[in-house]
Amino acid sequence: MAHDRGSLAANSPAAFGQKLCKDPTTNKTAQATVTCVYRARIAGFWRNVTALWGKNLMNNTLSLSIDAVDNAATAAAAAAVVYTCKIDLKPWHFWTKKGSKAIEIDDGSIVDVHWNLRSARFSGSCPEPCSDYYVAIVSDDEVVLLLGDYKKKAYKRTKASPTLVDAKLYYKKENLFGKRSFSTRARFNGRKPEHEIVVESSAWGPNDPEMWISVDGAVVVHVTNLQWKFRGNETVVVDEETVRVFWDVHAWLFCAPGTSYGLFIFRSGDGGGGGGDGGGWEEDSLGFCLYLYAWRIE
Repeated sequence: MAHDRGSLAANSPAAFGQKLCKDPTTNKTAQATVTCVYRARIAGFWRNVTALWGKNLMNNTLSLSIDAVDNAATAAAAAAVVYTCKIDLKPWHFWTKKGSKAIEIDDGSIVDVHWNLRSARFSGSCPEPCSDYYVAIVSDDEVVLLLGDYKKKAYKRTKASPTLVDAKLYYKKENLFGKRSFSTRARFNGRKPEHEIVVESSAWGPNDPEMWISVDGAVVVHVTNLQWKFRGNETVVVDEETVRVFWDVHAWLFCAPGTSYGLFIFRSGDGGGGGGDGGGWEEDSLGFCLYLYAWRIE
């Protein structure tokens, strides 16, 4: 495994992520969030669909956003137009956990959103369900994006056929809060199962700080002397897929708890840049990217 220290390069996945989203959250919002960006064929055009799962002390939320037409002729207009659908999953509002909504996009095309989250199961503090639910987006009588494992129920409810061109998840961002351990899930290869990713640290104990990153219980990255190696990257292999792991945990060691975050980036594929930080990161060459913002709390 290759390993090097130093800050992340300007054209690395970290910089790419900063272009996609600005400040992920602040200690004032104190809300766990998961943002997933998909590429789907809707109303005859490829568009970005963003699913934002949120969780605070009161309830869970889901906000879906569909970008306007994305092509060279309308790029400026598309950047300013987003169609949204928000679902509040308050525990005492059982009836809102299942429903549908029609969204008018562009020049009158209708997109239908259907969901059933009444039996949704969650893992730990993660706001994104792990099983027993569906969220379906239907365009031109096709289910162009389907989230969750209740696939049969989704097709029965929507009475629509599966899309001929599958949507692709190419970007995922999470804000998680914890003391020493942070857990998430990711699929680095669309044809393989999801993996459990756990980041653990002893940065706040009496001994020299260390950090471990595990995939499905197996440690793939182990950093000793973390006070000197708080930034770096390694290349690992998961499911025969090359995954580049970047980290920056300066805030864990030198900032007060809750004021900033440790950043972890998991980038599948070769990045089109020959495996180095100096390569290009154009969208067409990008595989899946996971950005984990790990907020340390006491």
